[in-house]
Amino acid sequence: MPEFLELLPPQEALETLLSHLKAAPHSEEIDTRQAVGRVTAVPVIAPHPLPSFPRSTVDGYAIIAADTYGAGEALPAYLNVAAEVPMGAEAGVELTPGSCALIHTGGMLPSGADAVVMVEYTQSAAANEVEILRAVAVGENVLKVGEDVAAGDEVISAGVRLGAAEIGGLMAIGSTRLAVVRKPRVGIISSGDEVVPPDAALKPGQVRDVNAYTLSALVQDAGGDPLLYGIVPDQYAEMQAVATLAMEECDLVVITAGSSASTRDLTAQVFDALGEPGVLVHGVNVRPGKPTILAVCGGKAMIGLPGNPVSALVIASLFVVPVIHAYLGINKTRPRPSIDARLSINLSSQTGREDWVPVRLVPSPQGYLAEPVFGKSNLIFGLVRAHGLVCIPADANGLAAGEPVRVFIL
Repeated sequence: MPEFLELLPPQEALETLLSHLKAAPHSEEIDTRQAVGRVTAVPVIAPHPLPSFPRSTVDGYAIIAADTYGAGEALPAYLNVAAEVPMGAEAGVELTPGSCALIHTGGMLPSGADAVVMVEYTQSAAANEVEILRAVAVGENVLKVGEDVAAGDEVISAGVRLGAAEIGGLMAIGSTRLAVVRKPRVGIISSGDEVVPPDAALKPGQVRDVNAYTLSALVQDAGGDPLLYGIVPDQYAEMQAVATLAMEECDLVVITAGSSASTRDLTAQVFDALGEPGVLVHGVNVRPGKPTILAVCGGKAMIGLPGNPVSALVIASLFVVPVIHAYLGINKTRPRPSIDARLSINLSSQTGREDWVPVRLVPSPQGYLAEPVFGKSNLIFGLVRAHGLVCIPADANGLAAGEPVRVFIL
């Protein structure tokens, strides 16, 4: 009986694979400006408070709040303008009751000030005198020292994938060099006597290599470093030699095609020969992508994907991406981008099997409709025409038209 008829649910298969993996790759220090998308290897500690001085959040006048109590348009408070606060420097003045200082957004509050009144609520009364047309509370329009973070705070924990906000925060505390986890190296091997490079002129019976490039893009997006090992013919010795080299140089090896029960499909045999424990899962209860192979050899993950482009990409998102994240030590994966919609037509499914269906999002007066994009799993442009994927869970035998669904954006 072909091994892949012993099917595991996708989550159970993934947990089986992850439980056999060894430690993540080592860390390296890089320029923070180059760290977008990288993952922190150690926690980042704030060396000083942020802000490090009390600042105004508006253009106006730094004041002693008590001087404005009871003020209004009918009965303004009158304050003497003692100085103008220079930007990028200390105020150089100490406020006393009845005085104020002209201040700009981001300026440092002078000593004695505890609030700022917006310029919109003031008007000039005389030389060096200003009318305050409304009362202001203590702390109003002011950023206090350490209001964002205090000195010694852990501002970013280990295992965080850095985005624009994190890069800005690191620069704000002067963290211009950063320890990040080295990108996991993912070896990608295409197999099949019929597969040729994308720049080849096709002969009868040949197809261009799609998977190596879709998977390479997926790996980069997930935070890995893809290494392409070319196209290997359906010969055991050649496949084993290339897979052995890839395993030596990479943290994860992916072979596309060669995962079915065909006698010419050699992936499972190659994985078993590369080291213990070898193949852990041969067959996952999911469509597309049932004949998926998950293995661990010498502590490294080895994944055999179906050859059909749609199947390969869907399965890679379910297994390759989580392995990359595990190697990176990501402690909090951001939610996968998704959108709520309603199904446009009935979709049937087999109970006990998880189905992933490509859909287009079509605007309607009631919100988005998820319109299935039907096509066989070897037709890549079916996936190109889709906006996302809808999952039909294993405990359902389909979804009804009009039913709310979550569309995971491609």
